[in-house]
Formats: sequence, C-alpha cells, structure tokens
Amino acid sequence: MAMTTMTTIDPLKTVSLRHELKHQINLREDLVLSQRLKNLFPRDKYAGPDGTYQVTSLYFDTPYDSALWEKIAGVNRREKFRLRYYGTDTSFIRLEKKYKINGLCGKCSARITAVQAEKLLSGSYEFLLDSDEPLFIELYSKLKGKWLRPKTIVRYCREAFLYAPGNVRITLDRDIRTGLGNVDFLNADNFYLRAMEPGTVLEVKFDAFLPEIVRMAVQIPGRQAAACSKYALCRRYD
Repeated sequence: MAMTTMTTIDPLKTVSLRHELKHQINLREDLVLSQRLKNLFPRDKYAGPDGTYQVTSLYFDTPYDSALWEKIAGVNRREKFRLRYYGTDTSFIRLEKKYKINGLCGKCSARITAVQAEKLLSGSYEFLLDSDEPLFIELYSKLKGKWLRPKTIVRYCREAFLYAPGNVRITLDRDIRTGLGNVDFLNADNFYLRAMEPGTVLEVKFDAFLPEIVRMAVQIPGRQAAACSKYALCRRYD
C-alpha cells in the first residue's frame, strides 16, 4: 500500500505530500461524472448555490520559464508560486507554493492582503522581508535570486467534492481561461480567453490510500491518468 510521504522542503517547514491523479474529460463525461459524485459525496462548503465557485490564480515563473518547462519535461522535483483568490472577493488572497516530488504533490500557503499583492505586482518586494512568514521570505529570495516574475493569470469554475476517509478531494475544473499574459490580477475588468476546447480537468487528491468507493466513482472507461496542467494550457497563448 502506498503511504503518505513526509519530506522537508526547507529548514522551516515539513510538508505532507499527497497523491494526485488528473484526467482531461469531455462534456458528456463531465455531466455523467458530476451527477454521480453529487449522489455520493458532499460538496466543498465554500461552493455557491449552484455547487461551484470561481478560482483566479496568478502564476510566477523565471525569464526562462523554468516552471513551465520542468512541468512539460516531467522533472521529478519542481515548484510553482502563485497568488489566488476565490469568486470576486479580493479581500482574501493567498500566496501559495506547490511542490511536486517524485509524483507526489504538496502545498504551503500564507495570507497576503490586496495592498501587499498590489505592491508585489508593481515590483515593490521589500515588504516581504518585514514579515516573519517563511513563505514570504522564500518568495523574496526567489524573486531576487531566480528573477521570478508574474507570468499569467489562470481562471476557471470549480466543482469540488470531499470524502473524509483518505482525505480525498475531487475537483472538476471547467471553462479554463487565460489572461493572455495580463498580470493585472486584481482588475475585475480583465478579458479572459478560453484556453482549451470545451471540456473539464478532473483532479483527485488523496493521502495514503484511495478508497474503493472513490476509485469506482471517478472511473471513466478508456481514460487513464495523464499530465494536465492548467498553467501549461494557459501559457500556450502568451
């Protein structure tokens, strides 16, 4: 049985890594799967009346697009930094760092205010050093040392389901759109272009084991787990 792995990413944090399966599915498969999941699992508590919510993320990358090319090449140990908010509420923004290590994924995050986010986007980074938040300090070192810069905005509509055994989270991400290189993250009037043909990205995340009920519920005949990065999809239009 596969076990959850604990690994020290930096001297200040120990991160629990999770398994992650991804599929790109068509609209018919999405409809069938969504109806099935509704009957089996509770939705994410943050979902709106229709069971979904909007996610807007701003990804950072180096001048050489290291995060993008490491993803495409399937590098075993890689990372991405991003800012994220939900719906249209920019009063709650998170700075996140995602890890991928030998096929397992992890994430750490910290709250960042809209004012701080504006400073970050304008190139004023010094406030990061005034914090005792390790993720802020690490981002500052990457901004200076690797020349990380805001790269593109990714926006989509998410329907999420939870299952406590195995700490399972199932998400259906639809209407994936790109900001076309626009990094004005907090501007509600941004134009977003659809980044892929109508379809959905299915993701299944879990800890040490995937319960059989979930394995059967997300099964789609003829589909196999494959790399499917929303960031990479949106970077095609830069």
